[in-house]
Amino acid sequence: MSRIGKLPITVPQGVKVAIADGVINVEGPKGKLNCPTRPEVVIAIEGSEITVQPKDESKEANSFQGLYRQLINNMVIGVSQGYSRTLLINGVGYRADLKGDLLTLNLGYSTLVEVKLPEGITATLENPNKVTLSGIDKQRVGQTCAEIRSLRRPEPYKGKGIRYENEVIRRKAGKTASAKK
Repeated sequence: MSRIGKLPITVPQGVKVAIADGVINVEGPKGKLNCPTRPEVVIAIEGSEITVQPKDESKEANSFQGLYRQLINNMVIGVSQGYSRTLLINGVGYRADLKGDLLTLNLGYSTLVEVKLPEGITATLENPNKVTLSGIDKQRVGQTCAEIRSLRRPEPYKGKGIRYENEVIRRKAGKTASAKK
């Protein structure tokens, strides 16, 4: 059995959870999220706790137990607190600009790169080199950050590019380091 799947989910005050027609709906102060469920798991709502149990003891049912427990937990946290990720832009002349939901990035290419933020994702610029993306859907926030990061991945020699705030870039020595033996 899944260790994560066994843990109950505590529903905070102000969050409503309902299951209808194989779809779990979570509504809170920040918004609404829903997720279709699989027939391999049974989701029970008892008071302020949600439990996810497998229908049988098959490997597939146990896997879905852990998956759906975590998906529901992410939805509950998202509608109550929200999620955010921070991207840092390193490089001479590299910067970001925000106008509405259009993020314009100068990443050393001959043209500016424009990224339209998906619905439900908001961006804030603390300075031209620090972009914070936030939203209620953890998957969408992470996917948007990954797509923006892929525009100019950090390179190992000078560390230029877009990286996550807590990401550590393993630096390499250049050609001159090996010639000085």
